[in-house]
Amino acid sequence: MLDTELFDVLQLQLQGKRKITFLVGAGLSAESGIPTFRDVDGFWTIGSKNYTPQEMGTLQMFNVNAHQVWNWYLYRIHLCQRARPNSGHFALANIQQLIPERFALISQNVDGLHFQTPLDLSQLYLIHGDLCYMRCSANCSSELYPIPIELLARGEQPHLRTDEVKLLSCPKCGELTRPHVLWFDEYYNQKFYKLDSVLRIAKETSLLFLVGTSGATNLPKRIVDTVLAKSSVVVDINPRENEFTRQLERAKNGYWIQGKSGEALPMIEAQIRLFKSRGS
Repeated sequence: MLDTELFDVLQLQLQGKRKITFLVGAGLSAESGIPTFRDVDGFWTIGSKNYTPQEMGTLQMFNVNAHQVWNWYLYRIHLCQRARPNSGHFALANIQQLIPERFALISQNVDGLHFQTPLDLSQLYLIHGDLCYMRCSANCSSELYPIPIELLARGEQPHLRTDEVKLLSCPKCGELTRPHVLWFDEYYNQKFYKLDSVLRIAKETSLLFLVGTSGATNLPKRIVDTVLAKSSVVVDINPRENEFTRQLERAKNGYWIQGKSGEALPMIEAQIRLFKSRGS
């Protein structure tokens, strides 16, 4: 899976001082049983009775039917709560321990699986939010509140009950909260989605690994473009060809590891551990 050329590239990059960054997407958590959005059995193909997920995951739909949107998200939260991190998640935490001064993890995943590993969360940047939390829909503050524990195991239900709606009220102003996620019709910002932070990291990165992401959203594309513009190395880990692999085919410093992240990341961890033990 790691050919000789990529092995040499990795060894050379480990001798530098700039950041080694991992940009991860839904493909990483798919190996834990969480559906991706865009595969044939993903969340983008399985919605509510009357709406597609592209319509459900929007501020516009929330403004029209907030209870139905919350009901759909609570089912997603239920699925995520049942999942457990896989070997790829743990490999990322182990890699961080091997190169703590250079490591950065930019995650598009909202499922909370990173929190179940020994990862130092100060180097984790959640650019699509976190399903474990909610915030006031009226923006009375930017404070995040944990999803009430009573709602975590409700599974798939036809509608919200009155007592459940009360649990989803903002503790400060009483208005309904919203899931702390970036919706399809919203923009990235620094306050909630670390926009400025991750673009700065991209400029400081000498080696970027793309893990289980297809290049379908704006900010990951900007990160890749920024890294390539600095003549830095980008490695895509993905079992299938995607927008990023096609872009990297044209790039001087682009590579593709065709395989699952749960297999490739432990291999990369092993190589980094080997190089470190040799004093590289």
